[in-house]
Amino acid sequence: MSAPPSAPREAKTRTTAVVLAGGTGQRVGLAIPKQLLKIAGKAVIEHTLTIFERADCVDDVIVLMAPGFVADVEKIVAKAGLTKVTQVIEGGATRNETTERAIRALGEGLADGEDLNVLFHDAVRPLLSQRVIEDCVAALDRYQAVDVAIPSADTIIVTRTHGEDGEFITDVPDRSRLRRGQTPQAFKLSTIRRAYEIAAGDPHFQATDDCSVVLRYLPDVPIHVVPGDEYNMKVTQPVDVFIADKLFQLASTAAPAQADEDAYRELLSGRTLVVFGGSYGIGADIAGLAERYGARVYALGRSTTGTHVENPQHVEDALATAYGETGRVDYVINTAGVLRIGKLAETDSATIQEALNVNYLAPVQIARASYKYLVETKGQLLLYTSSSYTRGRAEYSLYSSTKAAMVNLTQALADEWAADGIRVNCVNPERTATPMRTRAFGQEPAGSLLSSEAVARTSLDVLLSELTGHVVDVRQQDPTRAAGEASGFEQALAAVLDRQEDV
Repeated sequence: MSAPPSAPREAKTRTTAVVLAGGTGQRVGLAIPKQLLKIAGKAVIEHTLTIFERADCVDDVIVLMAPGFVADVEKIVAKAGLTKVTQVIEGGATRNETTERAIRALGEGLADGEDLNVLFHDAVRPLLSQRVIEDCVAALDRYQAVDVAIPSADTIIVTRTHGEDGEFITDVPDRSRLRRGQTPQAFKLSTIRRAYEIAAGDPHFQATDDCSVVLRYLPDVPIHVVPGDEYNMKVTQPVDVFIADKLFQLASTAAPAQADEDAYRELLSGRTLVVFGGSYGIGADIAGLAERYGARVYALGRSTTGTHVENPQHVEDALATAYGETGRVDYVINTAGVLRIGKLAETDSATIQEALNVNYLAPVQIARASYKYLVETKGQLLLYTSSSYTRGRAEYSLYSSTKAAMVNLTQALADEWAADGIRVNCVNPERTATPMRTRAFGQEPAGSLLSSEAVARTSLDVLLSELTGHVVDVRQQDPTRAAGEASGFEQALAAVLDRQEDV
């Protein structure tokens, strides 16, 4: 007896992200829209669009941009290779008008009865997590409207103004039921379109967000709430620019690991790596791994090749040799460093000069000398910081301050070299078992330190990724790897506290 025919599989509903970028930037005191302001080396809107570009559950993206700046966004999209962005449309004079233009654009080309999942997101929320996007799309399998919100940490008061006497409290709502709305707000296209059609007949229609339009004009449609993220802040006030920049600096970034050993071989075979500080520790492990995958590696160090990174001629000669013998330099890595512990007032001039030469001037010289080679291959410069970079501590003033400089140098060069296709990143390992650390602290309890091999593996993942301008944390129990990404503001704060205990 033959088996009954299986039911046809239901086609997956397409999901479109609509990035609303109609703001003008007046509240942050800018002559350009705030979404074009650069934070962490990129325009705010580029950060936001990149999030949706990487979201597996999002099929395409359209942008509604402030009038007069459509061409600016089109240039950003083209330069960044954001393939999911299909349209950049001029927005309206109000948020509502901008959404209406998006709805019309989304409806073009749809067959009768065809529907879409739509995510409306503020362009000036550049720290949106993949978890929130996935939760919104998943919720649309059951609901027609979805909002994103977080609990209110502050007590909310209701006030009334009494003439010249100012404001007075009239009510204090129960905080346990209050939430702070975020974006994205997600809908079935048919639902949000119908809500706006009804709203068009209301001469007093005015709304600051799209869920309120559904709530008012389609009261029978339940609006499901997805938990948001404290990290998903909106860049609105001048202080937000500063905070967002710091969060980008502190947030953990996960370098996407390759699928298998064959993928590493395919990507590294025939490539040339120059590793300064390659005599031992992390540098030696990077060199060993890369060679195993077919790369040509030049591992350079004071004790093995007599290469002193603080000597500009040694650096230039090493790069020239690698280029002369292989015809290319794809990756330049600098793991060299010195760790001297002591009070600054008691440190002699020679020790101070050594720390500055090796930990700061050498990476600057390496970057400068590497540029002409990396611009040919569209390669990458990889630097290293320390978990002490976020907060200088007593007796680590030289080390922590020079390592903080590596983060700044990374972000500056990533921006400076972006047009040339050169990527620049910085790896931030937590306390790692290396000979340098052993010399400084002696033997430490087994299992309390990260292995240099783990740092080396992550370093290869960074080199083979498209990341640029990022500080990539490597931790024994990496919350970024476990969750797939930085999960929130609390995690960032926890990371800061952890780093204060690390070297």
